[in-house]
Amino acid sequence: MSPLGGKSVDWFSVSEELHRKYGGKIEVVPKVPLTRLEDFSVWYTPGVAAPSRRIYEGGGDLSFDYTLRWNYAAVVSDGTRVLGLGDVGPEAALPVMEGKALLFKYLGGVDAIPLVVGERDPDRFVYVVKALEPSFGAINLEDIESPKCFYVLERLQEVLEIPVWHDDQQGTALVTVAGLINALKVVGKKIGDVRIVLVGAGAANVATYKYLKVVGADPRNIVVVDSKGTLHRERPDLEKLRIENPWKYAIALESNADGIRGGIREAMKGADVVIAASRPGPGVIKKEWVAEMNRDSVVFAEANPVPEIWPWEAKEAGARVVATGRSDFPNQVNNSLGFPAVFRGVLTVRARKMTDEMFVAAAYALAGYAEERGIHEEYVIPRMDEEEAYVREAIAVAEKAVELGLARRIVSRGELEREIRELIERPKKYMELALERGLIELLAPFGSW
Repeated sequence: MSPLGGKSVDWFSVSEELHRKYGGKIEVVPKVPLTRLEDFSVWYTPGVAAPSRRIYEGGGDLSFDYTLRWNYAAVVSDGTRVLGLGDVGPEAALPVMEGKALLFKYLGGVDAIPLVVGERDPDRFVYVVKALEPSFGAINLEDIESPKCFYVLERLQEVLEIPVWHDDQQGTALVTVAGLINALKVVGKKIGDVRIVLVGAGAANVATYKYLKVVGADPRNIVVVDSKGTLHRERPDLEKLRIENPWKYAIALESNADGIRGGIREAMKGADVVIAASRPGPGVIKKEWVAEMNRDSVVFAEANPVPEIWPWEAKEAGARVVATGRSDFPNQVNNSLGFPAVFRGVLTVRARKMTDEMFVAAAYALAGYAEERGIHEEYVIPRMDEEEAYVREAIAVAEKAVELGLARRIVSRGELEREIRELIERPKKYMELALERGLIELLAPFGSW
């Protein structure tokens, strides 16, 4: 049950009912005019042989010019780590991937399709995605168990000539880092000076650790806590980590210069920032532990549906800025602020790769937009309904791709902005028209919340 406007809504029951009634959330519709039978001679046989021949003769990249590939992304999962449900398999993951595709379209103007793969072996999974590459302009990986997700992302980044993004890693890290940039401005601290604690060492925080370093954090001042305690050079299971999870092993060697031992409380004592992406609370982080942090502390408690500590408890304990993963509290760390705009940017210029520099451009664009609007303790990151934030972020990513020589397509800044703005606005216009004309039926219980 979730509070909204003074009401309490059972979102689970509502969602189950409406998913069954609508039979899914997305569909394929034509984008070209069809007014008479002869039109199929253009869009299909015999006319379609001309673009096929041109692509064959001119190289595969011409498929970006003649087909939907330039705006087409695959949302790919094996269903081994779905939301808070865990390993539910590909079929049960499909509603989540379909929802992701809906967000891609509505927020970023990206045509995305959910693809759940019945393959658990990481190398065979990579093979499947690689084989699908000619159909898509970008790949979004989703809900793949850790540490397999790290290997899959790295391999696909190596072998594909289109951008690959894992939203549970880069998406969460992007919005977290953007929010932290502004949170530190609010409390008057510099990222290179603060001591940061990461609670949880799964996909989200391993990526957050990486990108905190990219934007200037000192790894020696970062302490990561997993289910067995702090990571440090003398952990008894270090050799096991080296074999089974080399990403976490590398963090243990590089971070926590003071060799802090113990659990979350010991790690948080004297820290400036805590970023938790662990398990639902409350009580994972306690008020007294926040009280032991440095003055003007920053607490990001990102677990859903219940954060590791309630925001008001963190505030009462002395935290200046608090963020969660929920929309009913200020400062929501919401992946939807990241992936639609990032993909809009890379697809518009038909980028070949997604790089750390492009990630940083996106993070600073998000943070910069919020700063222009006026950051304060209750607003360090844009809200999901601030459309202009997506436009700014997408432009920043596209321009960085061009600067790095990774864009297949070069356009002027004015043309880039016009296209991005039009593509982001288009789905809202379509939705208004579809509802007005009855093409999408507004079924009960819509309007009851």
